[in-house]
Amino acid sequence: MHPKALALNDTAPDFTVQTTEGVIQFHDWIGDGWAVLFSHPKDFTPVCTTELGYMARIKPEFDRRSVKIIGLSVDPLDRHADWASDIAETQGTAPNFPMIADVDYNVSKLYGMLPAPVSGDPTKRTAADNQTVRTVFVIGPDKKIKLMLIYPMTTGRNFDEVLRVIDSLQLTARHKVATPVNWQQGDDVIIAGSVSDEEAKKQYPDGWKAPKPYIRIVPQPKN
Repeated sequence: MHPKALALNDTAPDFTVQTTEGVIQFHDWIGDGWAVLFSHPKDFTPVCTTELGYMARIKPEFDRRSVKIIGLSVDPLDRHADWASDIAETQGTAPNFPMIADVDYNVSKLYGMLPAPVSGDPTKRTAADNQTVRTVFVIGPDKKIKLMLIYPMTTGRNFDEVLRVIDSLQLTARHKVATPVNWQQGDDVIIAGSVSDEEAKKQYPDGWKAPKPYIRIVPQPKN
């Protein structure tokens, strides 16, 4: 049986855990910024090796957005260290963010990635045993879950998409707007449905494009 499934806007479960950068308490570690927690079924899996390398390469993009990155695998710390050198060798960049050693499955269970009865030696489990541990969580400064993406083992994740969503989340947290399909930084946005036309006129004295009354398009607000 799985624990209660997490939903968007639930508070991200807090935990204290051993990582490759020491013991952390999750909420304290996030601080007043944003965080991405992304999980892996097992160390030394090929798709995850490419993902961790790419995440390390684009970490400056997350830094610019005040977003911390943390990885998770149920394998122990010494295996994480060995894997890191493989990642550096094959992908050109070693992980430059903490990796959780979730050897007691506590975090995986808290986040609904593994069923409650799972126990035993993590090194005896195969990647297929842990295939549900392939989730991306984006967590806001309020410690609430803003995005969840769950991928199959055979499909590498798109971290450019995670950055795009974070840009939208951060913009829409500051301004009463929504972003349309395939929106990229700098594109036009939509005035949020919660804003009346009267309010919108005050905010956007130049008006807006409205192909339908409920689709009110304006340039992206300046930060």
